[in-house]
Amino acid sequence: MPTRLDRPDTISSPLHAAWQPAAIMWTMAAGEGLAIVLALAPGVEGDRWIHFGLASLAIQWVLLATMGGLYLLRNLLSGLAPQGIAIVALLLQMVASWLVGALAYHFGRQMAPLSGEGGLRPFLHLTGLSLSVGAMGLAAFHNHWRARQAAVRTKHAELESLQARTHPHFLFNSLNTAISLVHQRPEDAERVLLDLSDLFRAALAGPRHIQLEEEIGLVRRYLEIEHLRLGGRLVVVWELPPLLPDTEVPALSVQPLVENAVRHGIERRVEGGRIDIRVTAGEDWVHVTVRNDLPDRGNALVPAASGHGVGLASVSSRVEAMTDGRGTLSTGVADGRYVATIRLPVTSPAT
Repeated sequence: MPTRLDRPDTISSPLHAAWQPAAIMWTMAAGEGLAIVLALAPGVEGDRWIHFGLASLAIQWVLLATMGGLYLLRNLLSGLAPQGIAIVALLLQMVASWLVGALAYHFGRQMAPLSGEGGLRPFLHLTGLSLSVGAMGLAAFHNHWRARQAAVRTKHAELESLQARTHPHFLFNSLNTAISLVHQRPEDAERVLLDLSDLFRAALAGPRHIQLEEEIGLVRRYLEIEHLRLGGRLVVVWELPPLLPDTEVPALSVQPLVENAVRHGIERRVEGGRIDIRVTAGEDWVHVTVRNDLPDRGNALVPAASGHGVGLASVSSRVEAMTDGRGTLSTGVADGRYVATIRLPVTSPAT
């Protein structure tokens, strides 16, 4: 089952990481830490609390001005390499330092305690301090960014491993269905193979995301194959809105949930059972829910098959990767039926 991890807004752009709440909070906390260090430094004259307040005020304004400048220039900077963004950030920090120093000098030379002297020395002191701290901060961010990319590559490798284990299972089951139908009902062989070719094409197309409507179409093709194999033992009830939400899902993410319902639920029941597939859309979230009847205890037609834990793990990992952790897959038993729900944030089509 393919997935895609190379989303430019979440992986390849360091600017996106800078706007995360945790990054902003750590930046502000680092500024306060620097103000404390300056206030406690040897040789500071006067009230250290006043010195801390002035240093904190100046540092936070420099940080806010720098981050604000980066945000305003985000469209222009989106095409730059991380090194180019770092240079622009340093330049913005220098400009912000000069502006803050100029304002402090203009309003009573309130930055003088930072250097112990009046005049233009606060400018030089603040500029040098900003460059030093900025360079160290960018170096730390660069190390964090490299660690984050390494984690993404590790996650990508784990997903590829899951996909490699899921692909043969899915294709093997589908091919067995086609072969059995060829022998039992040759007149349906062409229909089965056409549906199966669409599923093969989706499985082998490579990493991608598709529209929910396209994914629902693949589920319908899979169910057509299973209908021919199981006949009246398989009942499917669809609950879809008149217009499916325009949102993306990982290719072949809903289909494994339906296959799980068939293999572990309907197929193991002597009398068969029902699968309910429901799509609900709100302003911020889309829910895709698959419910199926469970086999009666001690009265299962066939023993439980193995392998679907891998399929569900792959779906969960790919949904989380596509949505940067916001999307989820939840499973459980409710009212005597097995329920699997994919929760996705509403997305807009790419422009």
